[in-house]
Amino acid sequence: MNTTTAASHAPSGPGGAARFVATQSLLTLDARHPYAARSLIDAQDMHRTVMSGFPGWVDDGSPDPRSQMGVLSTWTLDLRNARLNLVVQSSVPADWSGVPRGALAEKPETLTVDRTFRVGDGVDFRMVVNPVRSVPPPPGSPPKTRGTRVAHTRPEHVKRWFAQRLQPAGEPATAPNGVTRVGADADTGRLALRMLPGVSSSATNKNLRIGRAEIKGTFTVTDPKAFVAALAQGIGHARAYSCGLILVR
Repeated sequence: MNTTTAASHAPSGPGGAARFVATQSLLTLDARHPYAARSLIDAQDMHRTVMSGFPGWVDDGSPDPRSQMGVLSTWTLDLRNARLNLVVQSSVPADWSGVPRGALAEKPETLTVDRTFRVGDGVDFRMVVNPVRSVPPPPGSPPKTRGTRVAHTRPEHVKRWFAQRLQPAGEPATAPNGVTRVGADADTGRLALRMLPGVSSSATNKNLRIGRAEIKGTFTVTDPKAFVAALAQGIGHARAYSCGLILVR
């Protein structure tokens, strides 16, 4: 099925405004059920759980279906109540009928997000990110050897990683070092930052190890078009593995 996906963001309008439209699903799963337990243990299984909600939207074998459908996700685990809370955002409607009924602690909820952002808007946010730095190949490596991504493990380094993606008023959407900015500024001294357990996969890629950190704070929108692009596309690496989704309220 070759279907054009719904637009998830619109160009800036009068007064420097931009509109963000997407659908979000909230799945509450029984963390003790094997379906949810596998997703918690293996990052590739979590990716399959997320993508299972979008059958038929793109042709089989189509490159990067997640990006085509604007799929981003994030999750939290309530150990006390054995609940896996999964939020999935997309530019096309999701269908969760394939999730085993016994794995659902509650019926999936869906909502349409339709918001217009303007310069100066204050927006509370939460995100889980994969903050990494690039380590160059060792001396003597063959030509065109790629560097290695190494996850930041200290909060102060994560804060610096995040600060590089902020966009003060009047600054361009791309930083001088090529980093894509988020279209908003924030007071880094007032962030709530928490290092999270990493996730991995041994089923298909023994080298898959993803460091994670949770960041909460308040954005001040400086570039609505860039901000809406960040909401639609996510930030950082490992977006296929439940990192990079910016949740706002």
